[in-house]
Amino acid sequence: MAIHQTAIISETAKIPSSCEIGPNAVIGENVVLGENVKVGAGAYLEFCEIGDDSIISPYAIIGTPPQDLGYKGEQTKVIMGKGCQIKEFVTINRASGEGTATVLGDRCFIMASAHIAHNCVLGDDVIMANLATIGGHCHVGKCAWLGGMSVYHQNCTIGEYTIVSGFSASRMDIPPYCKADGRPAVSHGINVVGLKRKGFTQEERTNLKNAYKILESCSMRQSDAADKIEAAYPNDKHVLRLAQFIRESKRGICFEQHVHKVHDDIEE
Repeated sequence: MAIHQTAIISETAKIPSSCEIGPNAVIGENVVLGENVKVGAGAYLEFCEIGDDSIISPYAIIGTPPQDLGYKGEQTKVIMGKGCQIKEFVTINRASGEGTATVLGDRCFIMASAHIAHNCVLGDDVIMANLATIGGHCHVGKCAWLGGMSVYHQNCTIGEYTIVSGFSASRMDIPPYCKADGRPAVSHGINVVGLKRKGFTQEERTNLKNAYKILESCSMRQSDAADKIEAAYPNDKHVLRLAQFIRESKRGICFEQHVHKVHDDIEE
């Protein structure tokens, strides 16, 4: 175990001998580190579980109380998967509500100064670029890519394999497999490059492209639009996932015709 002599370690922390703790790092109350975790200089951790092989860069802050006026000191935590990289000055708050957690999947890459608020859930392989900020209770699907300085209202859902450009903002749900941009963010078709890199076949990409065309061209209710694309591609699991996402959305989806109609009337 390589723990710098200036590091401050709580008696309640559990740290395997394979971990490295840098100078002036603080490993506070109720911290559990996995194997081969590296914690950089000046980082501050409390009430969190960090998965194997994760890297916590200098001055990252993980597990501090949520920025929630309803929080009354109840026992909550952050749970982070394996192989995550948390860069400098990132803040990840623990959850609000007894026994709950803010959760990150495996191999998440959270770049400098990004913020993950209380009760958020991130899937595997999520990337958040510098200064990206997600409000409380947001859900981010696996392999989503959130651009630098982009911001997301509390309770939003960002679908899997989606890419959102830098400086975008959304109060609505962003469906899976798409690329989105703007303030407010609007979907602009499928994330072709990202889907290719993740091994989606030509047929799967074409089906998703056509499904998005159906959604973008129809003025019907979201649930009816979901039924229509589901009927068009009943055997494509990704199209069916898109339909499910649209049907389950509580904040509305970020297609252009929906954004301008619904954006100002969303219930906070």
